[in-house]
Amino acid sequence: MNIRKIITFTFLSVIIALIARLSACERVSQIAQPTTPQTPEPSEEFSIGVVLPLTGRLTDSFNKPIQQGFELALNEINNAQSNGTKLKLTVRDDQSTVEGAVEAFNKLIHQDGVSVILGPATSSQTKEAFPRAQENQVVAMSPTSAARGLSAIGDYVFRVSLTTDILIPKGIEATQTKLGYQRAATMYDETDLFSTDGDASVQEVLAAKGVEVVATETFQGGDTDFSEQLTRIQTLNPDIIFVSCLSPEKPGILMQGHQLGITAPFIVRTLTAADVQAAGAAAEGAITFVGWGTAVDTPGNKAFVENYSAKFETEPTNYAARSYATLHILAEAIANAQSTDAAAIRDALASITDFDTIFGKFSFDANGDAVYDEKVLIVKDGELVIFE
Repeated sequence: MNIRKIITFTFLSVIIALIARLSACERVSQIAQPTTPQTPEPSEEFSIGVVLPLTGRLTDSFNKPIQQGFELALNEINNAQSNGTKLKLTVRDDQSTVEGAVEAFNKLIHQDGVSVILGPATSSQTKEAFPRAQENQVVAMSPTSAARGLSAIGDYVFRVSLTTDILIPKGIEATQTKLGYQRAATMYDETDLFSTDGDASVQEVLAAKGVEVVATETFQGGDTDFSEQLTRIQTLNPDIIFVSCLSPEKPGILMQGHQLGITAPFIVRTLTAADVQAAGAAAEGAITFVGWGTAVDTPGNKAFVENYSAKFETEPTNYAARSYATLHILAEAIANAQSTDAAAIRDALASITDFDTIFGKFSFDANGDAVYDEKVLIVKDGELVIFE
């Protein structure tokens, strides 16, 4: 090999080595750069888990209105996006039981691989299902559970319903000031966490205000005959009767109280339009502490009621409203996160402050529980209207 060829070969070898080294350095530099949250490709679908009582005793109360609230919100959210991520819902049946809710959460997490779950409906279910989401770092949002302390277990769990410790003290303050009641009776479902927590809070607040509780009666979810409990309450002639239970039992209690001739007003937690319709004339004058109502003048509420009524040919219930708002709140968090990563959505949810919803200005507190203005409603002429 002559000198010229040797020099040329050596020069080329050095150039190749330098190029290889520069390429390696560039790769290392790229790896070392901090990654940004993944943004889904245009037109990608993001699956959100939903846990609902498709079967069992809670089906009529929760399933249909919650599904319809989600459906209306889903259409609005997806239609508002000309491109980008489209949301879709993957629904699992909780069978109206605590065990069913836990099983549904496990299937959505381990089989369906979702990073966000909406549900479950009741506080008893939420207490057992939320830890599954927290352990697996999956965001969970319950639209409807309200017992105290359930979101405090971790940073991946949130609730959209106003909790017992927010609604009951303010509701009693408003009603006791106007009605002046001094002797109260209470009734509650001893098998349900929402109900037991609600009655405990009612008794705490009444005691603090010097209101005497003359009777406390219990029953169990699924009962249909409340005549004995109501008769015992009637003999003590209270000024007011507080009822804490889920929807299936509310109309029956109101109707049987009416049949017995009880004249004391009933205060029933989260009384819905469907409950009022089922109870008929017996619901007249009943009062409820809630976070929403068709009569409430908040941003978008009139349009929501009109759109829901036109689509489903019935007025929305409280449960429909909360599911509708929940999906809009989640969509806002996903947009703010610019990611479908669970940790990014979690952080974006925790940062939501004064977001306009059909409830009014909405925020999450440090525990992941909802913050917005409570409402007190009363049934007049078969309609839930503002208590004044």
